[in-house]
Amino acid sequence: MATLIDPEVERNEILRQYRRLLRTAKPYLSGNDAKLIKKAFNTSLEAHKEMRRKSGEPYILHPLAVAQIVVEEIGLGTTSIVAALLHDVVEDTPWEIADVEREFGTKVARIVDGLTKISGVFEYGTSEQAENFRKMLLTLSEDVRVILIKLADRLHNMRTLDSMPRHKQLKIASETIYLYAPLAHRLGLYAIKSELEDLYLKYTDTEVFNELTNKVRQSRGARNRFIKEFVAPVDEELKAQGFAFEIKGRPKSIYSILKKMRKQNVTFDEVYDLFAIRVILDVPPEQEKAACWQVYSIVTDFYQPNPDRLRDWVSTPKANGYESLHTTVMSRTGQWVEVQIRSRRMDDIAEKGYAAHWKYKDTGVPQPESTLEAWIAKVREMLETNNSSALEFMDEFRQNLFVKEVYAFTPKGKLIILPEKSTALDFAFEIHTHIGMQCLGAKVNQKLQPLSYQLHNGDQIEILTSQKQKPTEEWLQYVSTAKARNKIREYLRDDKRNKAEDGRYLVEKRLELLGVANTPDNLSRLFAHFNIFNSQDFFYRLAIGQIDGREIKESLFDPAIDPPRMPSILEPKTFDKEVQKIRGVRADMLVIGEHTDKFDYTIAPCCNPIPGDDVFGFETDGGIVIHRTSCPKAVSMMSNYGNRIVRAKWTDQLELAFLAGIRIQGSDRVGLVNDVTKIISTSLKVNMRSITIDSNDGMFEGQIIVYVNDTSHLTKLIQRLSKVSGVLLVERFDS
Repeated sequence: MATLIDPEVERNEILRQYRRLLRTAKPYLSGNDAKLIKKAFNTSLEAHKEMRRKSGEPYILHPLAVAQIVVEEIGLGTTSIVAALLHDVVEDTPWEIADVEREFGTKVARIVDGLTKISGVFEYGTSEQAENFRKMLLTLSEDVRVILIKLADRLHNMRTLDSMPRHKQLKIASETIYLYAPLAHRLGLYAIKSELEDLYLKYTDTEVFNELTNKVRQSRGARNRFIKEFVAPVDEELKAQGFAFEIKGRPKSIYSILKKMRKQNVTFDEVYDLFAIRVILDVPPEQEKAACWQVYSIVTDFYQPNPDRLRDWVSTPKANGYESLHTTVMSRTGQWVEVQIRSRRMDDIAEKGYAAHWKYKDTGVPQPESTLEAWIAKVREMLETNNSSALEFMDEFRQNLFVKEVYAFTPKGKLIILPEKSTALDFAFEIHTHIGMQCLGAKVNQKLQPLSYQLHNGDQIEILTSQKQKPTEEWLQYVSTAKARNKIREYLRDDKRNKAEDGRYLVEKRLELLGVANTPDNLSRLFAHFNIFNSQDFFYRLAIGQIDGREIKESLFDPAIDPPRMPSILEPKTFDKEVQKIRGVRADMLVIGEHTDKFDYTIAPCCNPIPGDDVFGFETDGGIVIHRTSCPKAVSMMSNYGNRIVRAKWTDQLELAFLAGIRIQGSDRVGLVNDVTKIISTSLKVNMRSITIDSNDGMFEGQIIVYVNDTSHLTKLIQRLSKVSGVLLVERFDS
């Protein structure tokens, strides 16, 4: 039954949100700003007047919410508020970019254009999302506000994802973790990054998210008491020394707790840094550094620091402008606690990221922002030199988002900041493309090292060059920066093109000599004989001597002989069919798509879904492949090819057997294997396919492959195994 809509209630709600926006923006406004915002609001209200969101509410509430995030959580001003209010008008209504420019000026129009999705036809196999993202980045290099508003838009979409159908939730959440969360991280928007990650988890692994949220909630009281006791002596001493400050406990996000549990293979109770203590100082800019070290000295008077866990981003800020002093100290209850020390300005930049830099731009404080400016310049350079596909570009770009940095020096002492895992060859390209192209090797701290040498913090590097040196295919394995990789690829492409031209010339001469016509049909015979079906490849190999030109003989072109058959790329995958037969998965066991039509599908070997798992279908040329939503490949698939995702869910099964893997760890004892196998075969009637157990120094680790009916069957088995004496960990693992 449709709910009745009261226009009066809706009108009041829209006005309430609009007034709230103006109230929040008031400190940032001057001159005509309020009038401009009102005009943008009325324009958007009028343009979207008949439209509703999936949740049923008036569409205008979305642009209003995005504008609210832009001002309240990112701290941007009027131009951005106006662009946020108008960000969907060109895409969803008859408005054109020219109309926006006429009414609101070039700057707003350019931002709105950057936020408008590309419409048009994409060839199958390229990704619309990737193309849109590339377009957005082109505008980023002109105006970073495009990305900041896009992040606000994405945050609001994630907050209101409940009203979306399941496959859309998965697609939007995956795109978010794949691209937007790393972007927020790179632009220093930590609060937004954490919320996006948590919301991703909420929609893709709801059970785990709810379980961890409850655990964090339950431990809140004890945590607050602990923080109070821990902070008391520090608080007293800071007051005694006349500091103006604020101390707060900052809980870790659900997503980062889970990441830590998985990475270190520990349980929730073993994650020691569920929170950090943050000390924020109100000091003038010129005293910041000294004050931070003074507070460090006070904290470590009370608590013993861990010498390996001191991080000084006050002297050398991170590439996204983050400044802070971090230390991990031992509390009196034997628990490690992270303490972050920073000034109010640093805290602002850490919370609001790039946007906060504008606020401090004219204060005369030397800005760490130059590192961010440099990064945006790098993005611009990547876009200009990149002629790979949009998907390759996305991968390149993502690699540059989440990396840590390594700090190295030139012989004259200039600091060069590169992504972690960069090599001597990356360093050479960073100094100058020309030096990179002719790099022979490097002297690192006075010692000769090869091109592939991985840099360490503090290395001093002198690059050795030679006029005769030229890049090779192998170099691509030695570099990790996009700049170096693009320049090497560019060189190799040009080199291959030139050599292929030489090869083409050789073929023409050879055919002339044999008296054979240079026709497409004859060339096809030639390629088929050598089993190479790309003309450039063929000519290139001929030019570099991999193919002997003397093998091109008259007999190859005899019309009486049938030419060799080109291999078909659509040979049926018999192996998949065999596996399906053995595993007993049949077409009537899954409902795929919006209708209950039966499709041919295969089960993905990367995540081995079984009935009861949350799954989705992915369209490929060979049919539909079923993956678990928590599959390691899922994020990348849904982000790049959202149009190929189809809804899939299990129907009620017959009793059929599926393969699943169980990992088991614990302390070794006599009879343990016997106990484990007894549970598997007798109490739950499960057949085992294989079991391997290694024991070492009194501990054992084993992997068991079993046949189960569905997830509840598997869960019961895991619960029983974890009760065996000596067993410490039992978990499912993918293939």
